[in-house]
Amino acid sequence: MSWSLHIGLGLGACISAYLATGAVLRLLTVRAILDHSNERSSHDGAVPRGGGIAVMAVIIAAWCTLAWLAPGKMGDSFNIIAIALLAAGLAGFSFLDDLRGLPTLQRLMMQLLAVALGCLALPDSPVFQGLLPPAADRLAAGFCWLWFLNLFNFMDGIDGITAVEGGSIGLGIVLITQISGQAGELGPLSAIAAGAVIGFGLLNWRPARIFLGDVGSVGLGFLLGWLLLSLAAAGQWLPALLLCLYYLADATWTLLRRMVRGEKFWQAHRSHFYQHAALACGDHSRIALMILACNMLLITIALWTVLDGNQWLALILGGGTVAFLLWCFARMKPQDGME
Repeated sequence: MSWSLHIGLGLGACISAYLATGAVLRLLTVRAILDHSNERSSHDGAVPRGGGIAVMAVIIAAWCTLAWLAPGKMGDSFNIIAIALLAAGLAGFSFLDDLRGLPTLQRLMMQLLAVALGCLALPDSPVFQGLLPPAADRLAAGFCWLWFLNLFNFMDGIDGITAVEGGSIGLGIVLITQISGQAGELGPLSAIAAGAVIGFGLLNWRPARIFLGDVGSVGLGFLLGWLLLSLAAAGQWLPALLLCLYYLADATWTLLRRMVRGEKFWQAHRSHFYQHAALACGDHSRIALMILACNMLLITIALWTVLDGNQWLALILGGGTVAFLLWCFARMKPQDGME
């Protein structure tokens, strides 16, 4: 598919999400659906929470429309619509969690159900390149998907970070599918997702006027997880890993560290590397831009692998890039960003 189509879809989703987020912002403010600051927050005051309603509505409507209108060019249109509808259901359930809070087990069971059904809509090709038997491949893919949608939710803790990560993953998939010529139907879907999350990000940049909420972070994690697993199933497993490597490393290392300490790792906290850095320097924008720079390097490395670059060297370079950023975040002191 042409570059102009991807640009048009991304731009249209961006504008639509920006306008829709503005409308949702007014509604949430009137309804007093607010995120109040507490000891685990990285913000002050009360900010409307639930902007993900707009983001998810734009993405789901655009995905379903595209799959319906261009079935021959979008691969299995039924699977795309099924994933969009599963994401809608999961987002709706997560909005209930935003409103009144739901038990952890109840949230996990709903996520498990969505992922289990979603695995039926993954490409027939093995995600792990034949290293596992078919049943084990699907089971491992489902586990990775479940972890990814949760870590995407965990990592949505400072202004602008989700727009940076979601936009980077979407852009990366567009570039990889265009250059490799594989899984081309993922390109338009990724362009829409990237555009929508960036449109929301215009109102979520520091100081944020609205927060995504679980309705957005869980829903986006589900959709982006499907895109990444589908990219891996198309043979591009290393680019798929590289595109989300920063989020994966920060969230996984933090989880393991909290488990070793005997902490209640399922509860909200401020232990992530990026949260430490944001608290130290007092500037969410600076941290988000550092993550953006890291992601741009990861996209560049991923594209190099598509162009027959050495995969092991690419993995080392990608891992080193992320490790360096985590080291920088861990060493940040208050005076580093204070005037």
